[in-house]
Amino acid sequence: MDDADRWRAVDTQRVAIADLLDDLTDDEWAHPSLCEGWTVRDVAAHLASQYRIRLRDALAGAIRARGNIDRAIHDAACAYRKPTPELVAEIRDLAGFRRIPPGIGLEEVLIDILVHGLDIALPLGRPLAVPPDAAAHVAQRLWDKPRMFHARRHFGGRHYRATDTGWSAGDGPEVSGPAWAIMLLFAGRPAARAHLTGLR
Repeated sequence: MDDADRWRAVDTQRVAIADLLDDLTDDEWAHPSLCEGWTVRDVAAHLASQYRIRLRDALAGAIRARGNIDRAIHDAACAYRKPTPELVAEIRDLAGFRRIPPGIGLEEVLIDILVHGLDIALPLGRPLAVPPDAAAHVAQRLWDKPRMFHARRHFGGRHYRATDTGWSAGDGPEVSGPAWAIMLLFAGRPAARAHLTGLR
């Protein structure tokens, strides 16, 4: 994928996630997401707020969290107390937005939106289409990038094959399923296992 392809996938998911959120009940907003310790609302607040938080505030949050970046990100999302219709509108308005938060790149923006969209949709039983080529690209990125989720260390010794694209990786007994499920597994979401064959 080139940068134009990545941005198209990001924009597609931003709109799709906003459409999904637009239809949620109050109970669904409060439902646990696949991101441990985060509600659906927390994930949506993260997606909406990460482009609006100033660098100095992000640094202050990291200091308060004693360097625990995951905790700092969660704290920032929880503090972003916009009404849910505003969160939906802010996520939708990000389609076409090309600024990247400090400290990450476009690859991380793509990973974030694809994984977090499913963090919301899957536990709610709501459909959310993920472009297979984009999901396969992210799966490969997670497989190749040991410092992010350690996918190769945790899930090595198998051959992963996406049934909706020509993508595959690894050697060993075959694990197959849609690219989004392999991507989600590599991102450390155990719920992905139910959508894959060949895993014990």
